[in-house]
Amino acid sequence: MKILITGGNHAKALKLLKAFPNHFVLLADYGEIPVINTEKYAFASLGKLNEDSIAHILLNFCITEAIDSIIPLHNFEVLAIAKSSVLFGEYGIQVVLPEAEVIDQYLGEKAPTFPDFAVFISGECIFTSNTDLPKVDYKNLNGVFAFNKEGFKLFTI
Repeated sequence: MKILITGGNHAKALKLLKAFPNHFVLLADYGEIPVINTEKYAFASLGKLNEDSIAHILLNFCITEAIDSIIPLHNFEVLAIAKSSVLFGEYGIQVVLPEAEVIDQYLGEKAPTFPDFAVFISGECIFTSNTDLPKVDYKNLNGVFAFNKEGFKLFTI
């Protein structure tokens, strides 16, 4: 599986590499990006930032690069991609985010600073940096979440 993680220039994006040891991860960001290609991951540029057409830019990039799943980390990408998840799905691209209708409950005014994170795909925890997860129902969780004892917030930058 080929996974696109945006915000590739940020340390938080690099932390996610350990969650996908058996997949190829493309770390992408806007502007200039270092050219590094390894067997397990690579860096790529998404070009110049244009927040008005984020969903279009990322969908086009995913199609061009044969991406199977996208994990958007920038705050300005999250809502646009969640609202466009059906369109991404029509191209066989899985959007790893909560549904647009419920995403607000996982967003904060700024990126969370919780030290731990977990990756959920359709309610199943596929990776966690700490097994002491909050005591909540996970069946509807989809995405990468920072967490503490009180609950989950979307893992964003």
